[in-house]
Amino acid sequence: MAKRPSPARKTLSEANLAALGADRLAALLMEVAGGDLKRRLRMELAAEVGAPDLALELDKRLMTLAGSKARVSWRKRPELIADLQTLRHMIVGRLAPMDARLALDRLAAWFDLYPALSARVKDPKGELTLVFDGAATDLASLASLAGPDVAGPVLAEALSTRLLEWASWVGRGASALSPELARRLLADLTQGRPRPTGRLALVVRKLADRAGDIDAWITAIPDADRARPEVGAEIATRLAGAGRPREARAALDAARQDSPPPGRWSRTGTVEPPPAPDSWFAAEIAVLDAEGEDARAHEARWRLFERTLSEETLRGLLAGLADFEDVVVLDRAFELAAVHPDPMKGLAFLMNWPAQREAASMILARRQELRGAVDDAPLWAARLAGRYPDAALLLVRARARALVRLGSGMTEEIDGLIAEAETLAASATDPGLEGHVDFVAEIERLAAPRRPVWR
Repeated sequence: MAKRPSPARKTLSEANLAALGADRLAALLMEVAGGDLKRRLRMELAAEVGAPDLALELDKRLMTLAGSKARVSWRKRPELIADLQTLRHMIVGRLAPMDARLALDRLAAWFDLYPALSARVKDPKGELTLVFDGAATDLASLASLAGPDVAGPVLAEALSTRLLEWASWVGRGASALSPELARRLLADLTQGRPRPTGRLALVVRKLADRAGDIDAWITAIPDADRARPEVGAEIATRLAGAGRPREARAALDAARQDSPPPGRWSRTGTVEPPPAPDSWFAAEIAVLDAEGEDARAHEARWRLFERTLSEETLRGLLAGLADFEDVVVLDRAFELAAVHPDPMKGLAFLMNWPAQREAASMILARRQELRGAVDDAPLWAARLAGRYPDAALLLVRARARALVRLGSGMTEEIDGLIAEAETLAASATDPGLEGHVDFVAEIERLAAPRRPVWR
């Protein structure tokens, strides 16, 4: 009886194909290669000869795609996208390591295919756009490899003459550019030129971020926008971080919300200004820190914490405090959270800090204000169940009530909450809590379908 070959040897893998030998594989490729595969093979062979030969093969295909006027149906779209991806791979993966300058020119030509292709390709899902947007990082990496002297003029020319498309690609890839290239491109786009606006201004700001040029970033912001509190706050924060407190203060003051003039039918002579965004108060803290106003910065942090119950703000308050002072600050923060106008926001802060003892006390004190529709309520109940079963029970019951009031009826989730509430009720210690039987009766009553009243 003949010995059966091992199934592993028949598996389609690189190792098993290599075992066939180069001659056999070459013969098979020549036998089965169609148009796309033959084109890829020619490119691979050209790459073995050298960068100019590969560049020539790439140019042939790029010119064919650029010159075609044929409409591309949805059936042919996957084939075109695969062709584009192959070209990009050959440019970035094969040509770039051999000659970055040649590769960058071909990749720019590849991106320039997009406008004509988008006009003749049926692409309701935007797959073609995703191909080009997804290559933005490759563009930035290759441009950085080519260097500022080579890539700067290429990208500047593209942005100057084809801004509509290239603004998106350069902007998306800006964080992957080398800082040196970002600075060179910034200079090419701004020095001796009008102040950037529109799409170009967005690109300049992203390049300025990468280059660490705060002045270029500010210049690209319209004057009218600088008076907006959220924009002025961002400018002030950046200037404060750069050690320029005087300019930061000026930017913050310029964005301060003043009272609008009274309307014709106003009953009083003054109108309250709209509340400033939280980012403005955070910027005020950064500016005060830069000015060395420690005491005022401390008070400003408290005002911001009272508004937001931000963990980050509280950590800023605690930073640098002497021993035992942090305990006083934490106690005050927990007290503020416990009486916050929005009980679920206060509870979220206490649970996330974490301050479970204070959270449990708050739940018991404000049990009538609990909103079980908050998504984190079941998670909080699970965390509290071990040490604070009374608080966990109140949260579970609030969750069940919220769900049935939404009209879902007695669902599997509500049955699970009832079972959980029964377990917690057995460990409850607060005599003022509703009995489990009464709670179940309430849920069933709320879940019962309402009959129409006939008149």
